[in-house]
Amino acid sequence: MTESDDAIKTLGLSPPLHAYLVEHGTPPDEILQGLIAKTREKLGGLSLMQIAPEQGAFMTFLARLIGAKRAIEVGTFTGYSALCIARGLDKGGRLICCDVSTEYTDIGKPFWEEAGVSEMIDLRLAPALETLAALPPDKSFDFAFVDAVKSEYQDYLELLCGLVRSGGLILIDNVLWSGNVIDENADDENTLAIRAFNDRLAVDERFDRVMLAVSDGLTLLRVR
Repeated sequence: MTESDDAIKTLGLSPPLHAYLVEHGTPPDEILQGLIAKTREKLGGLSLMQIAPEQGAFMTFLARLIGAKRAIEVGTFTGYSALCIARGLDKGGRLICCDVSTEYTDIGKPFWEEAGVSEMIDLRLAPALETLAALPPDKSFDFAFVDAVKSEYQDYLELLCGLVRSGGLILIDNVLWSGNVIDENADDENTLAIRAFNDRLAVDERFDRVMLAVSDGLTLLRVR
């Protein structure tokens, strides 16, 4: 399916328009701003791996909207997304975070503590596929977020299908991959993996789905 230019409603975001969007939604508070600054200070250009502030606010909103109490995150980086998810969970909620880097996750821990969510976060430092496979497939999770090894996206999803309840949400990040998914000349491993994943997901009847132009592309899946 194609669209004529005059049918496309989604705006491109200039820096000033993006700032306006963040300011008029739920802008990051001092704790989140501190984590953004610390990530930039410690990691420089790698800080671009951190999710956008409007995406974090959206994830908090979604977790609250569905009354999520149990959540799982695949790929934590420096902990911004984890903090946002944890803030959206119901009282007594629990978030399992899957990552392999002590260096990166240690940056986020003081901010989790400052925000009062550290006791809600169970950080498991191991390959995510191992962590997911070790969890009982009892469909007891309400919410999941995937932002890790792109070539493993389909494997994560298959395991999450046994973990997330009917009516629960699974969010997949980076599904537009800077627009490379439609660039015929882009044939690197990550682009090929995301493109193939998107194509499979588009015909997967296990989910209600929507792909949104939030940050680098975000697919929302509601488990049927």
